[in-house]
Amino acid sequence: MYDHILFPTDGSEPADSALDYALQIAAEHEATVHVLNVVDTSQVSRSGMQGDVSAALEQEGTEIVNETAQRARERGISVVSEVIHGDPYEAIVEYSTQSAVKLIVMPTHGRRGLQRFLLGSVTERVINTADIPVIAVNPGTQPHTYPCQDLLVPTDGSRGSELALSEGVALANATDATLHILHVVETGSLGPDARSLVKDEELTTRADEIIADAIETAAAATVDTVESEIEFGIPSKEIRSYIDTHEIDFAILGTHGTTDFSRYMMGGVSSKIVRTSPVPVMWVREPDPSGG
Repeated sequence: MYDHILFPTDGSEPADSALDYALQIAAEHEATVHVLNVVDTSQVSRSGMQGDVSAALEQEGTEIVNETAQRARERGISVVSEVIHGDPYEAIVEYSTQSAVKLIVMPTHGRRGLQRFLLGSVTERVINTADIPVIAVNPGTQPHTYPCQDLLVPTDGSRGSELALSEGVALANATDATLHILHVVETGSLGPDARSLVKDEELTTRADEIIADAIETAAAATVDTVESEIEFGIPSKEIRSYIDTHEIDFAILGTHGTTDFSRYMMGGVSSKIVRTSPVPVMWVREPDPSGG
């Protein structure tokens, strides 16, 4: 499925913790890993000593990709490594577009730390603009193993979730994982009486249709084992709860990308899950019709 995988790294501990998972994926799919370091041109501009800083950062980047590439080669994995200049998230997305990569694997945050991450990490920006799937690995969680055993695809019937389900079906077939399909009827903002009414009315009917369509898609692709469930509540919380309760070890979500990143950061299921998921999450973006 993924014969070329991009692994951007800044040499930080979070990136190092995500590397092992990226190498497991590469080994499973016999893929070439593209190790990429981006010299942040905005950091160079702020320094006031552009030539010296740029050269130092490029040297540091070369050492980072060489060390990372060596670790991959020690596991028998083919490697391509490169250091480029630019805005980190834009450079990563541009590299993924111009190269043959089919998947990006990266940690949820890097050396700039959690404070920077909460304001809008490079990873979230890549998720929101890349046209290929992005796997985000939270470095604060337990070590993860690939291939997965229990794969969750939450679906709301949108085009983005259809793309996520398509990816999930293919991955379940490739890895023999159990495919879990979850639909959450959003009732978190309603009072108890309203929630009771909602469960008996059109949203329940719509939920049944969404789950039935998803199961039909999985059946048509001959997925061996499929489990499905409908929950009521706040989507991000119900997804997290399902992950914990069913011992999910991998999730795939669709997200509606937009070049206006501030709107994406203001809330929504995507930004909450990427920050808090205890398991790796693959994000599949519905491309912006305008080309953004």
